[in-house]
Amino acid sequence: MAGICEGRVAIVTGAGRGLGREHALELARQGAKVVVNDLGTTLSGDGISTGPAQDVVDIIRGFGGEAVANGADIADFAQAKTLVDQAIETFGRLDVLVNNAGFVRDRMLVNAEEDEWDAVIRVHLKGHFAPLRHASAYWRAEAKEGRTPDARVINTSSGAGLQGSVGQAAYSAAKGGIASLTLVAAHELARYGVAVNAIAPSARTRMTEGAFAEAMAAPETGFDRMDPANVSPIVAWLASAESAGVTGRVIEIEGGQVTVEEGWRHGPALDLGRRWDAAEAGPKLRELLAASATPEPVYGA
Repeated sequence: MAGICEGRVAIVTGAGRGLGREHALELARQGAKVVVNDLGTTLSGDGISTGPAQDVVDIIRGFGGEAVANGADIADFAQAKTLVDQAIETFGRLDVLVNNAGFVRDRMLVNAEEDEWDAVIRVHLKGHFAPLRHASAYWRAEAKEGRTPDARVINTSSGAGLQGSVGQAAYSAAKGGIASLTLVAAHELARYGVAVNAIAPSARTRMTEGAFAEAMAAPETGFDRMDPANVSPIVAWLASAESAGVTGRVIEIEGGQVTVEEGWRHGPALDLGRRWDAAEAGPKLRELLAASATPEPVYGA
């Protein structure tokens, strides 16, 4: 029986380990031809190795799938183009881009260094933009030639980007930016036949098993909610033609549970019809905050 991604060509970034590895394997099991991208860095983004990507390619080929490895730095604009070009040159087309690659350098704000901030923002936010930019140019050209794609982009946000996470200012800012990038791209690329969504996965990976060891631990028996493989079937469906009409959404995934995020929405409002006076702003604003359905956050220890 053919899989739901039969014949489609997909790029998965950061696919040598963790979530990306599971996405690449699931897409291949569902019939996609996969470009497995991974720079092979450490958890903090140091070093380079082609081994992880090639290992995944070998597994895919072992069960009869088609895959090639790619070692591009996806946050390098020129290298991101070579990644997209490789998919098209190797398999003749590109249908799916799964932006997944990233690493963390957790710091409290008062201890964060500029280079740590820059590195995390670069790999996550620019590392989503650069492949998306080049893939979008290809899909636009196809549409202009009368070959309108049925393409999909799946970005990777995070609960840290949607709700914030103490000690992860750079990571949270980047992941929040990815959610916003997803909304913009969904609007801009719809005319070219491209649907753009984001996932916010909660799973056991190198990035989470250290910082959240207790929550991410595998149970001795029963369903392992934090197994990264739980996330990938949703990615495969979003990558398939079956997800037509679904775009501009952020979907949180944990174990067997999926949650459609509703994002920022207008809440209570007050228009005075004139310029606000600073002295009255406080009481009026407090009234609005009290009327909001969103509970007041609790900060500090």
